[in-house]
Amino acid sequence: MNASTLPVVFHRSERIDGLKIAYREAGPKDAPVVVLLHGFPTSSHMFRHLMPYLADGYRVIAPDYPGYGQSDAPDHTKYAYTFENFGNLVRTLLERLGVQKYAMYVMDYGAPVGWQLFLKHPEKLTALIVQNGNAYDEGLKAFWDPIKTYWADGAEKSRDALRWLVKADTTIFQYTDGVDDVTRISPDNWVHDQALLDRPGNEDIQMDVMYDYRNNVPLYPEVQRLFREHQPPTLITWGERDTIFPADGAHPYKRDLKDLEFHLFPTGHFALEDKGDEIMPLIRGFLDRKIGKKA
Repeated sequence: MNASTLPVVFHRSERIDGLKIAYREAGPKDAPVVVLLHGFPTSSHMFRHLMPYLADGYRVIAPDYPGYGQSDAPDHTKYAYTFENFGNLVRTLLERLGVQKYAMYVMDYGAPVGWQLFLKHPEKLTALIVQNGNAYDEGLKAFWDPIKTYWADGAEKSRDALRWLVKADTTIFQYTDGVDDVTRISPDNWVHDQALLDRPGNEDIQMDVMYDYRNNVPLYPEVQRLFREHQPPTLITWGERDTIFPADGAHPYKRDLKDLEFHLFPTGHFALEDKGDEIMPLIRGFLDRKIGKKA
């Protein structure tokens, strides 16, 4: 790819249900669509390298959920920060953009947002890329125990016990834990993410989202059933040293998906930041085989 053909990434927004929903978009309007769904505590920023890598052959769309990135972040007492609402907003955005079918890349919180789309319209999913995103009970290990306590009692004490999750040390940990050479990871990641986490009121937004995550777990059996029924071609590119979503959550996908390409990488949570030079060609090759114009 030379400079004259380097795709442009556009930074756009739509007003949906009274909220500004920001999204990045690149690639030809008539190309197969790939929707990139970000994790916590980041935004579509995590796809800044992947989007131009794919955009010469795919229409790539990466939204920011409310409370993340450049999307609006209303007070948590005035807006329900739920994965169902996130899914509805992304669905509406795709409808506004004229998207009928799409592949999805899901990571961390992006997985339950993606499952909201999949549960409503499984027939629209052309392919699936999963990077440290959970759909099985086996994936919720010891890291989640204090979060499960909060899910169980909803108490202010349990909520306060989780506030370390939005502090700078934790954000840095998410990017560097399990990484052999941390000089491969740009510090811009945690500086960018932490600046957004530190906005007034955002800490309580994140606590609300963490509490609502409990509602994703009962959906797992139906998501798995739809995997078995619809069999979307799937690529797993998982950081196997991830403390938050360990590889225990990657292997169960093999039970339900037949057209599965499975890769574990010796890195942590944000695998794309460390191993993008290996992962991005795998993603491109997978998409070219499964949904590319000549597929």
